Amino acid sequence: MISILCPCFNEEKSLPLFWERITGVLDGNGEDYEFVFVNDGSTDGTLSVMLRLAGLRVSVRVISLSRNFGKEAALSAAIDYAAGDAVIPIDADLQDPPELIPDMIAKWKEGYDVVLARRTDRKSDSFLKRWTAGCFYRLHNRISHPPLPENVGDFRLMSRRVIDVVKLLPERQRFMKGLFAWVGFDTAVIGYTRAERSAGKSSFNFFRLWKLAVEGITSFSALPLVIWSYLGGLISLAAFLYAGYIALRTLIYGVSVPGYASTLCLILFLGGLQLLGIGVIGEYLSRTYMEAKGRPLYVVADVFGPGGKREESTENPLLR
Repeated sequence: MISILCPCFNEEKSLPLFWERITGVLDGNGEDYEFVFVNDGSTDGTLSVMLRLAGLRVSVRVISLSRNFGKEAALSAAIDYAAGDAVIPIDADLQDPPELIPDMIAKWKEGYDVVLARRTDRKSDSFLKRWTAGCFYRLHNRISHPPLPENVGDFRLMSRRVIDVVKLLPERQRFMKGLFAWVGFDTAVIGYTRAERSAGKSSFNFFRLWKLAVEGITSFSALPLVIWSYLGGLISLAAFLYAGYIALRTLIYGVSVPGYASTLCLILFLGGLQLLGIGVIGEYLSRTYMEAKGRPLYVVADVFGPGGKREESTENPLLR
């Protein structure tokens, strides 16, 4: 059985279009499927649409979270509740084509545990988004391990043994693309052209994308912390050399009139550098603080099974 995982936040308009297209692809493929929809605290009619879809098939399960926990937590919830031999996370906005799923399954049956869908054409994204994404991948892969496959999102196939390993990872501050890359296993890649959104508007603005990028780098690299030791050493060496130059110049030419402007610029530069270093330490410390609390990734308000009927138990299968 293949589990289709679809975390949603305010996708009321996209879901019917997504359902019509993906069922049209899957029904003719001859595989057994289940759908795991996660309502991530939507404020529109997303949950109602999900329940209506659950009434159409017995293979639909709806997980409704108590509030918006973010896409990484919602995807983790979908993974926790998935029962398939392989899982495929996919967004409801149809930017990732469901028509790729049969090809993914074919690669999985060849023996690959992970099948990545790589965006070979991102013309549907703005120039700024493409440029910033490229900068992030280059920076992340230079300073972090393992490297992230470029232009690959959450849309991929993962076998049950990959998912079982992902479920064992204890992080609460989660960067799912990094975790998927960290577990490894044999991987195949399929290219596709990224389309426009089918309906609605993306909830990811620049600030949320920036936070996600910082999360990715701080989750898989300690270089931003370590680099301040080397930077401090270089500044100390430069200061020592400059002090020697001043002493030698004073011995030869005597005392010159001090420059207040240069002194002020130097003080502001070093002060800004210190605050920047403290800020980097704060980023890591805040993540340590959140991990130390031990709160669960998400809270489930309701679980709906076949026919959109509420299930008795709403206990999270994994409380990390």
